[in-house]
Amino acid sequence: MPDDWRGMDRATLSAAYDNAGAVAGSAEIVAGWRARSAAVRQAHPQDLDLAYGEEERQRIDLLRSGRAGAPLLVFLHGGYWQRNAKEGFACMAEGPLARGLDVALIGYTLAPAATLTRIAAETGAALAFLRRRDAEGGTARRIVVSGWSAGGHLAALALSRGQADAALAISGIFDLAPIRGTGLNDALSLTDREVDALSPIRHLPGEAGPLTVAYGGEELPELRRQSTAYQAAWHAAGLPGTLLALPGHDHFSVLDELMRPDGALTEAAVALARGP
Repeated sequence: MPDDWRGMDRATLSAAYDNAGAVAGSAEIVAGWRARSAAVRQAHPQDLDLAYGEEERQRIDLLRSGRAGAPLLVFLHGGYWQRNAKEGFACMAEGPLARGLDVALIGYTLAPAATLTRIAAETGAALAFLRRRDAEGGTARRIVVSGWSAGGHLAALALSRGQADAALAISGIFDLAPIRGTGLNDALSLTDREVDALSPIRHLPGEAGPLTVAYGGEELPELRRQSTAYQAAWHAAGLPGTLLALPGHDHFSVLDELMRPDGALTEAAVALARGP
């Protein structure tokens, strides 16, 4: 495989971003998350499917830890902006809930029904909805936005736009240019303007809250490169944050570290929620 993605043909580049194909049994893992998540949602029925817009997927599940004034961890699911749903990722709240964080899972319209520009706008609208809801309840708590894979991209973008106080971006995509050369773009139809405007590495803010960029040590090389390059650029810009490599984890098993109360990703979320 060429060292630089620019030297890869379409098939090779598509394989370089094929996370599901790289992990045996990935479909079964995701199915297991869905089953586990159904039980989590059943145990927290009070604030499910809160509408932040009129479209079917513009809904939020808010799960409460029971701690008064708990910080809020927002989670954005993955699936390359064109698969999955918030309902299948409620199990990712288990670790943070056990550590005293409330958790909100954001749904968003998928490609090709929505462009990536619209998906990013929906994420921002959902975060604004959560801020307003807190304000109407007389609170102003710290919001940490997180996400995995495509959700990691959306989390980083939200922090760079000042829509959250901190971020935990897990196994994300931070430069969209390679994605445009893969089969994933058949549904996304990314434009030149979108690649530029929606690539977090191209729009480092003047100031921002802390960012933790996390990835599995056994992930595909391109996923590892995306994370290390973005965190390096963030650090070079003088912005606060850390790089969290998780040895032995692939693109899917990395989320074990969020489901466990003592997992490395749960610890990172708690640290970001505590603030400086």
